Amino acid sequence: MSQQFPDWQPQGLENNLLKLVPLAKADFDTLFEVASDPLIWEQHPTKDRYKKEVFQLFFDGALGGNTAFIIIDKATGRIIGSTRYYDYKPEQASIAIGYTFLNRDYWGGRYNRSAKKLLLDYAFHYVDTVYFHIGANNLRSQKAILNIGATKVGEVDFDYYGKKVLHYEYAITKADWLHTLKQQL
Repeated sequence: MSQQFPDWQPQGLENNLLKLVPLAKADFDTLFEVASDPLIWEQHPTKDRYKKEVFQLFFDGALGGNTAFIIIDKATGRIIGSTRYYDYKPEQASIAIGYTFLNRDYWGGRYNRSAKKLLLDYAFHYVDTVYFHIGANNLRSQKAILNIGATKVGEVDFDYYGKKVLHYEYAITKADWLHTLKQQL
């Protein structure tokens, strides 16, 4: 029996609101325009990611992982942010979703929830659990992830350039996601 390896940067993830397109090197300038707003990063462990040289490290990491997307508003064709998969563990049938940020004009739930739904629907073809790691001070993202049905399952330290930063770990299982979708119908 051959094992199927998922493509964690597929084409064609879209709905009536958004389109997720694999991140490309040519996206840097347009994506940096979005990321250059300091208020996007105020609750994030890397509060200075609005600076070009700091964002460049973030972008290069996203590009190198081959699992990142730009988020496009289908109504305007405008790039409004980025998100990605990471930490795929086939032996545990799990993956994480994160590093998501949106232009502040798109805050308030609908766009973030829509992007997460596209990613979760795709991921659950291949895994049983999806994790999210959110900085302990990022209350806005913690609230948003609870609203899609994830639950807090632990606390982990992440290394940010030699400094340990506390993150809360949230998870949603395939069964919980299907239950959440049924509740929304």
